[in-house]
Amino acid sequence: MSGRQRTLQFRFLAEPTDVNYGGKVHGGAVMKWIDQAGYAAAVGWSGRYCVTVAVDGIRFLAPIRIGELVTVAATLLRTGTSSMQFAVEVRARAPAGEEADARLCVRCVIAFVALDAVEGKPAPVPPLAGADPRLAEQAARVMALGRDIEQAIAALDPVAAPPVAG
Repeated sequence: MSGRQRTLQFRFLAEPTDVNYGGKVHGGAVMKWIDQAGYAAAVGWSGRYCVTVAVDGIRFLAPIRIGELVTVAATLLRTGTSSMQFAVEVRARAPAGEEADARLCVRCVIAFVALDAVEGKPAPVPPLAGADPRLAEQAARVMALGRDIEQAIAALDPVAAPPVAG
């Protein structure tokens, strides 16, 4: 579809309010940035209100320091009937540095579902034409692994687990 952006980037400086007790940007702040960039990308693609349904494969690879220029980039990998999956990368560098100096700090796949404005039920999204089938398949694998992890965690629920005979 013409006029729809497949990629979106947020850029801003990491602020002192984002710091954790270790003096680096808090992981929760980074996850918020990922969700915000993903949401903006999902709404931009679908033209509808969207909700996050999963963030899978999130990996914190390098710290972000206060005052660094942060880039959060979301790229649409695949679409379903009402869902969209984006690869998200978070990079950081000194503000006076070169783009090539940016460190990859966090990477994940985030999924959104578009909702209709009346009933809040899943609504169709425009299909993604010309997607790289290899990347789309990798995104599907990451999401499937996330579902497997979710099931494994649910099995650890001490309330749902049968009592241990003693």
